Amino acid sequence: MKSVILITGASSGFGALTARALADAGHTVYASMRETLGRNAPQVTEVQRYADQHRVDLRSVELDVASSESVEAGVAKIVEDCGRLDVIIHNAGHMSFGPAEAFTPEQFAQLYDINVLSTQRVNRAALPQLRKQGQGLVLWVSSSSARGGTPPYLAPYFAAKAAMDSLAVSYASELARWGVETSIIVPGAFTKGTNHFMHSGSPADQARAAEYNEGPYAGVPELALKGLAALEPADADVVEVANAIVEIVGMPFGTRPFRRHIDPSQDGAEIVNAMADRVRAEMFRRIGLEDLLKPVLH
Repeated sequence: MKSVILITGASSGFGALTARALADAGHTVYASMRETLGRNAPQVTEVQRYADQHRVDLRSVELDVASSESVEAGVAKIVEDCGRLDVIIHNAGHMSFGPAEAFTPEQFAQLYDINVLSTQRVNRAALPQLRKQGQGLVLWVSSSSARGGTPPYLAPYFAAKAAMDSLAVSYASELARWGVETSIIVPGAFTKGTNHFMHSGSPADQARAAEYNEGPYAGVPELALKGLAALEPADADVVEVANAIVEIVGMPFGTRPFRRHIDPSQDGAEIVNAMADRVRAEMFRRIGLEDLLKPVLH
C-alpha cells in the first residue's frame, strides 16, 4: 500500500538513502531538511533530479527539527498536499566525539535538542493527524549505543540516543489504542557510508580536552575509532538500514516488529534490548494493560 511518509534529517546519510529507497518502493516520500534555500539547496536539487530520473514521488520539504514553528509548517504542508500523513520516521540526529568532561552543558543541551527534543516537536505536529486517521506508523532510528557496547569519548551522543530510545518505548504504548504503530530501528556503528563520524561535534573546552589527550588517556581516541572500524565487517553496508525500513513500512498493520537490529558488529544491543523489551511486556501484563503492547485499528 502506498503511504505518505515524512523522514527527518534526509539531506544525507541514512535519511537520504532511506528516502530514495522508500520512493523506489512506490511511496510518496517527503525528505525533510533545513535551509532548503540556503546550504541545502544542492540537496533539494538532487532530490528533484532523483525523482525525475527514476520517476518516483520523492519530494523535499523545509523542516528544521530545532524549530517548532518550522516543524509545524512542514507537517502542515504535507497534509495540505496529500490530505494525509501515514508514516513518521525520526531520523534526524547529530554525533559528538571527545571526553565527556570537555563538553559544556550547553553542548549537551544542543545535542539533546537535535536527537531527542526534535522528535517531540515532530510528534506534536504530526500525531494529531495520525490519530485522526485512526492508523499510522512512527518509526524511530535509534542506535545500538543505547544499550550495547559503549566505547569511550561518545558520551553525549550515547546519552541522547538512549533518551530517544526510551521516549520511543513510552510513546509506543500511548499510541497503540489510537491505531498508531511503533517500530524502532537499531543500527550499529557504521563507520563507512555516512558522514556521522566525519561531521561529529567536538568539545568546546579544548583546554580540558587537552588534559585527556595528553595525560593517561593519550591515544584513547585513536584506539576507540580504530577499534570500532575493526569490528565492522568488510561487507557492512548502510543500505541495509534503508532496506530494513522499507521492509517494515511495507508490512501489514499489526505485523511490524517492535525492534529491528541492523548491527554487523554485534555489539550486544540486541541481547540487552531483548531482555528489556521482555521485562516491559511482562510489566504491562502484570498491571492489566497488555493490550497496549499491540496497536488496534479504529
